[in-house]
Amino acid sequence: MKILLSDSFDASLPDRLRKFGDVTDDKAQLAEAEVVLIRSATKATAEYIASAPKMKMIIRGGVGLDNVDVPAAEARGVRVFNTAAASSIAVAELAFAFLLAIPSRIIDGHVSMKEGKFLKKELKRTELYGKTLGIVGVGRIGTEVAKRAAAFGMKCVGFDPVVAKHDIVEMTTLDGLCAKADLISFNTPLNDSTKGMVSASLIEKMKNGVVLVNTGRGKIVVEADLAAALESGKVGAYGTDVWESDPPPESSPLLKAKNVYMCPHIGASTKENLLRIGDVIVEILGREYGK
Repeated sequence: MKILLSDSFDASLPDRLRKFGDVTDDKAQLAEAEVVLIRSATKATAEYIASAPKMKMIIRGGVGLDNVDVPAAEARGVRVFNTAAASSIAVAELAFAFLLAIPSRIIDGHVSMKEGKFLKKELKRTELYGKTLGIVGVGRIGTEVAKRAAAFGMKCVGFDPVVAKHDIVEMTTLDGLCAKADLISFNTPLNDSTKGMVSASLIEKMKNGVVLVNTGRGKIVVEADLAAALESGKVGAYGTDVWESDPPPESSPLLKAKNVYMCPHIGASTKENLLRIGDVIVEILGREYGK
């Protein structure tokens, strides 16, 4: 069996996979691969799948499957897996890093100090303690965000169409969440119901000056609407690790909008998480191939 590592994984993974077959990172060997391992860079489109006639399995190292044409894979008899359980802590910690850094003005303070400015009076902080955090998408990652928020004395309200009750989060409607939340963390997959959900109409229902953090998917945001809300002050700040594409096009209005704090899609890229992803991949292959 030939296993293709189409994207970057932990350096230890190829040796761990050799008991299952021949391991390569040469993308030119796609046509010979039976198992293809991808992360976010490889787009497993219908054309991509069709170009791999021996393919039996795609494993996405990460949570979302929006870069995999799952119906096309299923039509070809190709099984699709992800490693959802592995990435929860890494992504939740980045989301919470945004939630801490933005109200505490850490990035503004750092940049201004590097510029030779000492803005002790100008930079006003706010605390997380006592604030309400809205969590849109209360799955594994959303739950980990809620645990951290509870430790900081925050109240958590959540919206998730498939979660009715939660031990930490008070579940409500999306409109109800927007009305209550001082900060909102988006942890949703990209699908028909979430694409473009953060639009002018939803933003209008939020508190003035709300802080938004997105570690879900970039396309859940209507970028022009969010940029306008940042300019007007309706949205106080936006922290994001995700974009419409990797990297985002230069035309993205968020790249130049004020009070936007950006990372280059590194939520799952911790050393520990890459090892966990490898663990799950080995577990999947061991279960499917009995080794």
